[in-house]
Amino acid sequence: MTASIRDLTPFFAPRSIAVVGAGERPTSSGGAVMQMLRQAHFAGEVVPVNPKGGTIFGYEAVTSIAAIPSVVDLAVIVIRPDAILDAVREAADRGIRDLLILPGGFAEAGPTGVARNEALLALAADRGLTIAGPNCAGIVHLDPAWRFAATFLRDLPAGVVGGATNGLAFISQSGALAEEFIDKANRRGLPLASVVSVGNAVHLGVEDYLAWLGDRPEIGAALLYVESIEDHDRFREVAREVSAKKPVIALFGGRTMIGGRAASAHTGAVANDEAAIDAYCASCGIVRVESLRRLLIAAKAFGRFPQGLGRRALILSNSGGPGVICTDRAVLEGLDLAPLPKAMIDVLRQQLPPEASVANPIDLLADAREDRFALAFETTMAHAGTDYDMVLMIHVVPFMVDAAPVIGRLADLAARSRLPLMHSMMGTLPDQDAWFATMERAGVPMFNDVEEMAEAAGLLARYPLLREKARSGNLPTSFFRDRSHS
Repeated sequence: MTASIRDLTPFFAPRSIAVVGAGERPTSSGGAVMQMLRQAHFAGEVVPVNPKGGTIFGYEAVTSIAAIPSVVDLAVIVIRPDAILDAVREAADRGIRDLLILPGGFAEAGPTGVARNEALLALAADRGLTIAGPNCAGIVHLDPAWRFAATFLRDLPAGVVGGATNGLAFISQSGALAEEFIDKANRRGLPLASVVSVGNAVHLGVEDYLAWLGDRPEIGAALLYVESIEDHDRFREVAREVSAKKPVIALFGGRTMIGGRAASAHTGAVANDEAAIDAYCASCGIVRVESLRRLLIAAKAFGRFPQGLGRRALILSNSGGPGVICTDRAVLEGLDLAPLPKAMIDVLRQQLPPEASVANPIDLLADAREDRFALAFETTMAHAGTDYDMVLMIHVVPFMVDAAPVIGRLADLAARSRLPLMHSMMGTLPDQDAWFATMERAGVPMFNDVEEMAEAAGLLARYPLLREKARSGNLPTSFFRDRSHS
C-alpha cells in the first residue's frame, strides 16, 4: 500500500501569501515573519494585512482580509488568539483555503483554548480548509529554486547549496528545539534546508510533513523530534516509504518515566519505554538516536553521505590514544575493523618507521608529516580500496609539525579518493577554521572529537540495511506500548 501524500506546496512553496497581523516592529510576531520573508529572499507576492494600512517592509498593506486584491496561496496568521477564528472565517470568505496559524491559545490553553480549538476544527471542516499549527514557530523551506520562510524563529538555516540534492529537513514537535537545531546546524555548516515547527497539528502532523518532504528531490535526509504520534499505523507507513528512498533519523522525547510525564504535558504524548520505542523505530525503518547531540551528529553525517555507508572501516591515525578511543567507539557502534590486506601491510612495513603500528588502526606516529600521511593514504587506495567502506582519519598536531602542508596534501588526495573519508583533528589547532574549511571543500566531514566521528560512521552504517528492508517489505511490525496499562 502506498501512503497518500498531501500536497503541501502552499505551505512550503507558495507563490503568494497574506500575512495577517503584519507589522514592522521586529519584536512583534508580525514583524518577525515579515523580516524572515525578506531574509529568505522570498520572490512571491506578499500582502501585509494590518488595520492601519500603509507600507510594511516595502509592501503596500491592506486593512482587512476582505481587501486582499486576489486570492493568495497561503494566509499566515499572527494575531491575538481571541481574534483568530474571525480571521479564519474571513480568509475562507475570501477564498483562501490554506492557513498557517502561529499563535497558541488553543488545545494547549485550558478549557477556553480547547473550546476555541473545537470551533476551529468545525470551521475548517465546514469550509474545506487545511491548517498548519496553531501554536507553532512556522515553516522554512530554502529550496534554491524557490525560497520561503514564514516563521518567527530568530535565524534561518544555510539551505541547500547550488543544485545539491542532499539538503536536510528537520521536523520538530518543539519550536525551541527547531531554533536550537538551526543555530547548531549553522555553526557546523550543515546543509539544513527545511525546518518545520509542527505545533498542535490540528490537520498536519509529523507524518504529513515527512511524506511531502521525503518526496522532494532537494531533500536528502529527514530528521525528526517526536513526542507523540496520533496515528501510529499511518506514521509507520509513511516512514517506511520515505526510508526506502532516503534516511529518516528520529529523536523521541519522553523515553523515561519522568520525561514521559513532561512530554504528556507538552504534547499529550503516551508514555513508552526504550524497548517499545526501539521496536517501533525498527518497524518504521527509522535510524533512532537518543540525544540531540546524536541527532546533530547524524545530520552532519547524512548531510554528506545521504545514502549511508557500509560497516567496514579503516582507522588511520598519527596518535595512539585517540586511535584507541576511536577504535573502541567504532566497535561499540557496530563497525567492522577488518585486518589490513597483506599487500598493504608489506608496503607500509617497508616504508614506515619500525615503531609505527601497521594494523587497523594504523598509527603513523606523532611526527608524521604530509609524506607519511600520503603514503598511508595512497597505499590504502591502491591495496585496500575494495576491503573497506570508509576511512576514518585522525590527525593530532604536535608542536614540531606544520599541519598546513598535511592538510593541503590530504585535501588534494581526498578530492580524488575512491573511498568515503571522515577526518578528525585534535589538540590545539591555531588555524582550525581554515584547515577544516579546506578539508570540507574536498568533501570530507570534519570533527574535533574522534568519538563523534566514529558515532557518525556508526549511524551511517545503520541505514543501508534499513533501506533494503524497507524496499523489500521485510521490516518488522510493532506498536507503542502504553506503559500506563502495563
